[in-house]
Amino acid sequence: ASGRPLPAFGHKLYAEGDPRARALLKLLPELQPHAALAAAAEAQAGELPNIDFALTALATAHELPDDAPFILFALGRCVGWLAHALEQVQAQRPIRPRARYVGPSAGTC
Repeated sequence: ASGRPLPAFGHKLYAEGDPRARALLKLLPELQPHAALAAAAEAQAGELPNIDFALTALATAHELPDDAPFILFALGRCVGWLAHALEQVQAQRPIRPRARYVGPSAGTC
């Protein structure tokens, strides 16, 4: 009702639902209250679970420590950054730049 984002649901890059969450949740047993919460979030806010929700469900299913979802997310992000860096080293150029530099050229600094 407040119009604020619902934590662990929705994702600005994945309007049709977070594919990472969908894939992970398929592998887990249906847990309560997680399943009921996901159903209510979709019914009332139109939002689907994102990776934060899925990692919390994973941690619950496997009785992991409370900080496990954050640690798993950070670990996955680090692996991705390392893979990206290795790709750039092999290609000897930046990969997937998302911005265009408009500052001074190297010779004018």
